[in-house]
Amino acid sequence: MSNQLQYETSPYLLQHAENPVNWYPWGEEALNKAIDEDKPILVSIGYSACHWCHVMERESFEKEMVAEVMNAHFVCIKVDREERPDVDAIYMDAVQAMGVQGGWPLNVFLMPDAKPFYGVTYLPQKNWMHLLDSIRAAFAEHRTDLVQSAEGFARELNLTDAERYGLSPNDPLFAPEMLDVLYRKVAVKSDDEKGGLRRAPKFPMPSVWRFLLRYYDVTVATGIDNESALHQVKLTLDRMALGGIYDQLGGGFARYSTDADWFAPHFEKMLYDNGQLLTLYAEAYSLTRSPLYKHVIYQTVGFLQRELLSPEGGFYSALDADSEGIEGKFYTFTTPELKQTLGVDNDWFAELYSLTEEGNWDPGHGGLRTNILHRTESDESFAERMGWSLGDLGVRLDATHTRLLRIRNERIRPGLDDKILCSWNGLLLKGLATAYRVFGEPEFLTLALRLAYFLLRKMRDSRNGRLWHTYKNGRARQTGFLDDYATVIDGLLALYQATFTESWLTEADQLMQYVLTNFADNTVTDETGADPMFFFTDKNGEELIARRKELFDNVIPSSNSMMAENLYALSLLLDRPQYAERADQMLGRVQPLVQQNADYLTNWASQFALRARPTAEIAIVGPEAAQFRAELDAAFYPNKVVCGTTDRSELPLLQQRGPINGQTAVYVCYNRACQLPVTRVADVWKLVR
Repeated sequence: MSNQLQYETSPYLLQHAENPVNWYPWGEEALNKAIDEDKPILVSIGYSACHWCHVMERESFEKEMVAEVMNAHFVCIKVDREERPDVDAIYMDAVQAMGVQGGWPLNVFLMPDAKPFYGVTYLPQKNWMHLLDSIRAAFAEHRTDLVQSAEGFARELNLTDAERYGLSPNDPLFAPEMLDVLYRKVAVKSDDEKGGLRRAPKFPMPSVWRFLLRYYDVTVATGIDNESALHQVKLTLDRMALGGIYDQLGGGFARYSTDADWFAPHFEKMLYDNGQLLTLYAEAYSLTRSPLYKHVIYQTVGFLQRELLSPEGGFYSALDADSEGIEGKFYTFTTPELKQTLGVDNDWFAELYSLTEEGNWDPGHGGLRTNILHRTESDESFAERMGWSLGDLGVRLDATHTRLLRIRNERIRPGLDDKILCSWNGLLLKGLATAYRVFGEPEFLTLALRLAYFLLRKMRDSRNGRLWHTYKNGRARQTGFLDDYATVIDGLLALYQATFTESWLTEADQLMQYVLTNFADNTVTDETGADPMFFFTDKNGEELIARRKELFDNVIPSSNSMMAENLYALSLLLDRPQYAERADQMLGRVQPLVQQNADYLTNWASQFALRARPTAEIAIVGPEAAQFRAELDAAFYPNKVVCGTTDRSELPLLQQRGPINGQTAVYVCYNRACQLPVTRVADVWKLVR
C-alpha cells in the first residue's frame, strides 16, 4: 500500500512511501485538502541520513494504529528539508519561537491556512499518540485560541530584520581593533584542550576556523602575530582529522561528534561538510604545511569520488548513519574481527587507535559493543615512541588499513541519498578548486571542471538562466534558493582563479545579475531605507506564509554572507563598483549584530578581517601565467584576487598589460592603483606584504 510520496524522487520521501500514514508531499494538493476538509496540517520534516527520523518512522509512522489517528484527523505532509530548505526554515523558526529547541525530525502542526501553532521534535510512540489526541481535541474545542496563537507566530515570522534585530544602515568599520573584539567573542567559546567549540555535540563549523585563519593573518601583517588563534585552528583540525568523526580507513567526515572528544560520530556523511572541509584543510595546509592536512585532503577527495560521484559529474548528498538498522555498523569493528584480520599487528594498532578488548563504543538499539577507530596521537609521536621511522609506520598503516577496508567493503553499505543538491555541489566546487590551487593535483581540477559543467548544463534553466535546486534521475526541479546561487558563484570564482578561463567569471556574473533582479528586497522605508540583504527565495518561486532572509552562519555559512563576499570579489575582478557598494551596505547593516554575536556570524566576521587591509589585485600576464599563479596560491594569503592570461585580455585588471621583454609580468594593484610590474614571484610577495 503506497501513499502520495510514491511519485516523488527524494530518497527521504520515498522511504515513507509505503507507510500506512497517508503522506502527501508539500504542495497545493495537500494544502487545498486541509482547507476543503477543515483539518489541521501535520508537517513532518527530516532528511534521509537522519537517525532519529528513521527511529520515529519505525516506532510510529509504520504502525497501523498510529496511522489511523493521523489519517482521520490530520492532513499529513512529509518534507525533505534538503529539497525544501525554505519550508524547513520557516517552520523551524516558528518552533523555536514557541520555545522548543529545534532539530529533526521536526513535527509542526498548522492551521488549514498553513500558519503554525505547535511543534515538537522526536517523540516515542506513546507520547506521540498522546500529543495527537491533545491536538485533535484542541482543534475541535479551543479553535479560537489556536487561531490567535497561529496568527501571532505568523506575525513573528514576517518581522523584518530591522524590527527583529534593530538593524539599520551603517558605514562598515574595517579595523584591526574591531577584529580583536570579534576574535574574543569566538575564543571564549573555543575548547583550548580538545579543539572545536566548548560544547557537545561538536560540529566541524568550518566558517569559525576560516575566520580565525583570516584573523591570524591580519595579526601577522600588523606585527601582533596572535599565535593563540592559529593554535586553536591547528588543535581543532588535528583533533578532527585524528578523531572518530573522521573515517580513518576510507576518508571523509561525519556530520558531528556526539561527545566533546571528537570520538563517537553521528555516522552520517554529508556532502556539505566535506566540501567545506576541503577548503578549510587546503587553506590550513597552505599556511602550516601539515602532512596530516594533505592526507585528509587526498583521502577525502578519494572518498567523494568513490562513494558520492554520479556518472554525470555531480555529487550525491549523503550517506546514512545506519546500516542493517544499527548506527555505525558499517564503520566499526568488534575485537574478534580486528584480531583475526590484523594478527600480529593488532596490539600496536589497538594502541594507536584507542581500541579496547571489550569494545570502546556501545551503539545501543541492540547492537554489540564495537570499536571506533580514534586517535589522539600524531604519526610522528607514535613512531618515535615505538622506535620506528615515519616511513615504517606509513607502510604498516597502509597494510593494516587495506586489510580492514577489504573486510568493511564486504558489508551491507549505509543508504545513499542520491539526489544532487545545487548548493552543496557549489560548496564542493569551491573545495575542489581550492584544493587544486594549493596542491596542483590534476585530478582535483578534472573533478572541479566536470562538476562546473554539470551544474551549468543540468541544473540551470537555459530559458531564463535560473538555477534549479535539486536533480535526480535526469530531471532538475525546484526553483533555486539564494544559497544555490551564492555557493555556485563562489565556486566559479575559485575555478576562474585556478584556471584563468574567463567563461567561468562570465557565468558567475550572469548568476549574480539574476540574483540582483530576483532576490533583492525592493521595499524602502523612511526609517531604514532599502535593505541590501537578499531574500532566501526567488520572487518567481512558491509563495509561503513568510519570505525570510538568512543572516546567521551555521554549519553552512548564511547565503547573505556568501553573497556579500561574492559581490566584493566580482567588483574587483570585473571593475563593478556598484557590487562593492552593495557588499559594504550589507556589511554595514549587519555589523552591530556581528559585534554582539560574532560566534554565530563567523563568515561575516571573515569579511571584516579581509577588509581590514586593502585587497591585493594581482594580474599575471605572460606565457608562464599558470606557473606563477600556482606559486602564489601555494602560500597562504587570503586577502587577494588573482586574474591572468598568457596573451591579452579585456578584463579590467588585464587591459593594456602584457609581458615584459617576453617574460611573464605580475602587476600588483590596490584600490585600482597599480605598482610597477615584476617578473618574479618573490618580488610579488615583497609588494604584497
